[in-house]
Amino acid sequence: MSRKYFGTDGVRGRVGEAPITPDFVMRLANAAGRVFASMESAHSSGERPTVVVGKDTRISGYMLEAALEAGFTAAGVDVLLVGPLPTPGIAYLTRALRLHAGVVISASHNPFEDNGIKFFGPGGWKLPDEMELAIEAALEQPMQVVASSRLGKARRLDDARGRYIEFCKSSFPNDLDLKQLKIVVDCAHGATYHVAPDVFHELGAEVIAIGNQPNGTNINAGFGATDTQALQDAVVAHQADLGIALDGDGDRLIMVDHTGRSFDGDYLMYLIALARHEQGSLKGGVVGTLMTNMAVEVALAERNIPFARAKVGDRYVLERLLEAGWQVGGESSGHLLCLDSHTTGDGIVSALQVLRALLQRKQQLADLAAELTPFPQKMINVRIRKGFDFHSSAGVQSALAEAEQALRGQGRVVLRPSGTEPVIRVMVEAREEALVQHWVQRLAAAVEAAAA
Repeated sequence: MSRKYFGTDGVRGRVGEAPITPDFVMRLANAAGRVFASMESAHSSGERPTVVVGKDTRISGYMLEAALEAGFTAAGVDVLLVGPLPTPGIAYLTRALRLHAGVVISASHNPFEDNGIKFFGPGGWKLPDEMELAIEAALEQPMQVVASSRLGKARRLDDARGRYIEFCKSSFPNDLDLKQLKIVVDCAHGATYHVAPDVFHELGAEVIAIGNQPNGTNINAGFGATDTQALQDAVVAHQADLGIALDGDGDRLIMVDHTGRSFDGDYLMYLIALARHEQGSLKGGVVGTLMTNMAVEVALAERNIPFARAKVGDRYVLERLLEAGWQVGGESSGHLLCLDSHTTGDGIVSALQVLRALLQRKQQLADLAAELTPFPQKMINVRIRKGFDFHSSAGVQSALAEAEQALRGQGRVVLRPSGTEPVIRVMVEAREEALVQHWVQRLAAAVEAAAA
């Protein structure tokens, strides 16, 4: 069954346009509250279910927070409000406080005009498909208000920030510290602005914070994991050892070495896995996505580390990890999962795992460039007509088979429809740039001709 409102990471859109309107978000909270209240665990304790609600620094967060509070309390659900806190911080609090759910008001790396609602279930895990479908089914029913005696209550959780800071620090080994390191931390003017600098400082680092002055409209604007130029410049200007770039809600990580070179999620995932493998603590293998550079797969294979690919989206990486019983995975975009440290992607915790790996291997981040050389990669977006299915096109399938045969062992091809616009994404990567250019153009032309 397909979802009407939920995407790969909650409900998201432009503020003021459906579904990100106050009335819909109130109905969404009410529907979710009714689903949470019907859970067996809610009845077993004899108490009202409780959810924790956090947000990033977008100005629309005030409006949507009030809508969520109204919808949940109307459904008889108690609400803990924590204000700006990274998405993984809400996942942590949901688990630590044994709550029925955690809710985050955020559109992650998107500009401030967008916003969204993300959910975590019991234990701090992303909601399973069946629960999202149950919420969507409840949305088809009229909003319900329980009897006055059963209405939920809302209160502020004043120590949420401190709790989360201590949790992040606890993911770093006690026998290591960050003394002697000068680190630039870019908070993207987002939810980590009052958390991340303190975590690294309290572990001993000299910290220069940038992107830590949110005003409601500057989140992700020229700063953070999606635009690392400010961080690269700051690392060089301050002669820092490295830089850490987080995104608006703190679940992505990109890092910069002392020369200003940036390293994406593929590099960082590889380093974390390799260090754990060398320490004998890597459980199983590593999960990437369809877009993970083939060089990672090849490098891991050389060390007999299993590798598997999931669909694009950290929820799918998580599903594959849980299925296999593995712990390390991630995406090129910087969503990294270390399930021995947290239940979800956490930029701060992931940065600490990278720093741990560097300290244990006695190397600098710059040294990673010599260990992993990404294959050349190119992607072309080909616009298509509504209803076009490249799987049923003989021309596309013939060109695809020819490309896969030519690149066997030397590269790979990915054709996938976009989930947000009418395009087919044609991606080719190979050891040689000439092969990439030839086959990506050939395949894009085949798709374009078939979709005309």
